[in-house]
Amino acid sequence: MNKDDCIFCKIANGEIPSATVYEDSICRVILDVNPANKGHALIIPKEHFDNIYSMDAETAAKIFTIATEVAKAQKAELNPDGLNILQNNGEAAGQTVFHFHMHLVPRYIKDNVTMTWVPGKADTEELSALSKALRKRI
Repeated sequence: MNKDDCIFCKIANGEIPSATVYEDSICRVILDVNPANKGHALIIPKEHFDNIYSMDAETAAKIFTIATEVAKAQKAELNPDGLNILQNNGEAAGQTVFHFHMHLVPRYIKDNVTMTWVPGKADTEELSALSKALRKRI
């Protein structure tokens, strides 16, 4: 199912032109028009999912399988020093287009891309309780 007003639905389904790297019945991989670095790619499912919470496991598995192939192609073509795979869910996490998509950002030593946070300190008892609670939900 697609949303008529979703720009990523239109890109994924070919209604809006893109620099397409890969396409199959599940998704389209394009080069980002506002890249963090050269070769920054987006994997966009053709079916509309607002975020990861609404996505089925089969589609998610296919997307990550494609991510490994695109990453290998980026490595072979661009020879980056590293790679970030980034996927944001919800406004608080930095999601700006509310159609699930995954970023593959080639990284270079001394580039201007930043993805950092200040590490916190976890309480051992809290970690134990939370891991138990999460296990029950999986």
